[in-house]
Amino acid sequence: MGRGPVQLRRIENKINRQVTFSKRRSGLLKKAHEISVLCDAEVALIVFSTKGKLYEYSSQDSMDVILERYQRYSFEERAVLDPSIGNQANWGDEYGSLKIKLDALQKSQRQLLGEQLDPLTTKELQQLEQQLDSSLKHIRSRKNQLLFESISELQKKHRRLKHLNKEPLEFV
Repeated sequence: MGRGPVQLRRIENKINRQVTFSKRRSGLLKKAHEISVLCDAEVALIVFSTKGKLYEYSSQDSMDVILERYQRYSFEERAVLDPSIGNQANWGDEYGSLKIKLDALQKSQRQLLGEQLDPLTTKELQQLEQQLDSSLKHIRSRKNQLLFESISELQKKHRRLKHLNKEPLEFV
């Protein structure tokens, strides 16, 4: 004896919603397995619960293989639909190299701030010290330049005001 069609709307009762999620999730995972076995299809299924718990199924040994294939396929399909995407073919490689550069810069920044210095050798610490000294010299030079420019402007303003004070006032 079957049930009638279920209305698709959010289940308000939290317990009923969790029970329904659990039953439907296991049914969905079972169907994914069945379609992969019966039809010899590659299947990947990812489900996140409302609490953020991950449930996944992959017909391959690794979900990564299927996801990489999906990314390649969807990228190629988008490239056919939008030719400008073809220019972006090396984004994955570029992302990898930029990620490595970002990590190196963040590590360098932490070291310049005096953090994570334990793994450094004496020579590396001396190089870091020289880099900091050089940076400090540049900073002081720029600061002095700005101060001299400011002093120069103030002196010009002082001369103008002094000159204006010496001129007689004209009354109308």
